[in-house]
Amino acid sequence: MRASETEQAPPGAVLQRRALQPETVAYIDSGRVVLGILGRDGVLEHQLGLVQGPGWLDASSAVLDQPCLMDGIAETEVVLRHLPRAVFRSTLSTQSAAVHGVLVDVARAHRQQAELAVSRVAKDADARCAEWLLRHAQSGEAGGYFVSLVERKRTIAAQLGIAPETLSRVLRHLRDRNLIGGAGRLVNLLDIAGLRALAGT
Repeated sequence: MRASETEQAPPGAVLQRRALQPETVAYIDSGRVVLGILGRDGVLEHQLGLVQGPGWLDASSAVLDQPCLMDGIAETEVVLRHLPRAVFRSTLSTQSAAVHGVLVDVARAHRQQAELAVSRVAKDADARCAEWLLRHAQSGEAGGYFVSLVERKRTIAAQLGIAPETLSRVLRHLRDRNLIGGAGRLVNLLDIAGLRALAGT
């Protein structure tokens, strides 16, 4: 694929797959790409980052010649260009030893942070949500506990490293188990001991 060749991807298009090593490096001219983990059904389960063009989609993996750590899904329409990975790495090799060393160090640090984020999602989404609810619990006048969802669900989901749809599903699951109650932005914590057991605290 020529470096000048452009691609237009619609929202929802999968632009990179984790654990795979693509033959090209993608440069985002415009649009937003969500980085995270896709479930078996192809639905985003964990959102771990966001790339806003213009910028490289996953230059760190290419610099280190490693597979992608996360899936990349177009959040908006995305215009991107592809550069063959071999050409990208050949260009890097023309840099001075000092510049090349800095690039590798930055890429390695970035990848370590990404690996930490990916390992964090190994903790069950239900457990992380329960932990978040306990951390934000307020005592009510009747002696119970509640959480007021002041922030938008999208913001809360980002803090938990999950997709907004996953957060909604988890909250429904916790309600079904009678761990929480309430409606709208007010969440009543019905079973503090149960939530603590779920959170592992």
